[in-house]
Amino acid sequence: MFLIGLEEHFATPEMQELNGIKFAKGYPRFDINDVGAGRIAHMDEAGIDMQVLSALTPGAQNLPGEEGIAFARKINDWLAKEVIPAYPDRFRAFSVLPLASPEASADELERTVRDYGFLGTMVYGFTNGKFLDDPMYAPLLERAEALGVPIYIHPNFATDAAKDLYYNDLDDQWVSNILSGPGYGWHQEVAICSLRLVCRGIFDKYPNLQIIIGHMGEAIPFYYYRFGDDLTAITKGKLQKPVQQYFNDNFWITTSAFFSDDLLRLALSVMGEDRVMFSVDYPFVSNKLGADWFHAVDLPAATKEKIAHKNAEKLLKIGPF
Repeated sequence: MFLIGLEEHFATPEMQELNGIKFAKGYPRFDINDVGAGRIAHMDEAGIDMQVLSALTPGAQNLPGEEGIAFARKINDWLAKEVIPAYPDRFRAFSVLPLASPEASADELERTVRDYGFLGTMVYGFTNGKFLDDPMYAPLLERAEALGVPIYIHPNFATDAAKDLYYNDLDDQWVSNILSGPGYGWHQEVAICSLRLVCRGIFDKYPNLQIIIGHMGEAIPFYYYRFGDDLTAITKGKLQKPVQQYFNDNFWITTSAFFSDDLLRLALSVMGEDRVMFSVDYPFVSNKLGADWFHAVDLPAATKEKIAHKNAEKLLKIGPF
């Protein structure tokens, strides 16, 4: 079964330095700076045929003005001219964008899609306190819709104010950091970002805009019926559709790092089998762990083929494989 991973991260030492990111020893599990033979070997061991590469959070989006624009362009050029050509059958990429400069982000997305064949972009929560529904991002949303490419929303690190309010009084900074991040807070942030897009009417304005969210839907499937009742009632007359319908029309879910049969079935129950896609979240999670879990899931073969690659082919306009 052909497997495409859609949330598979990379970094460079410069990217980590510019964003002030340091990892604890042994984390991530695999070398995030390796986009060569080592990564391919791990893919081969797991039977993963293709990765769509995306930058480590927060990519270039926290970098201001010309610094962010130049760095995003530099990373995208490197991916297109060096990384992907070395393994053209194994790698694709999501664009790195300088979200602090929305107009430039729209231009960079178009450049990388048209010139390099990139498949869309990954963005990271909020930028400078502004979520993607803010009017300042209209140029990017409009351009993504016009180009017919998706925006993958990944979490970003919590603001200092959010950390102080919710997380920082636990007498253990590492516990606070993980609670605010992958241990819980990240997923709630993307859920809020997604619901804000719906509630502001973004998909009434850009009805063909497509959004990907990872981690088995960032809790959206769990709350699907709750917000379907409450938010649909309060937005009736303001939005053109019930709130739930936007998730069925404009959102796609990946399995990244959430290798649970029960959660997959929950995601399928609210999204349908045409809008769920396989991902690992490499190098933070093992390719083999993710692939072995998926191969063992008890689902009809046709449904597994969709999740493995056919849904991604349709959304990203690649293949068929």
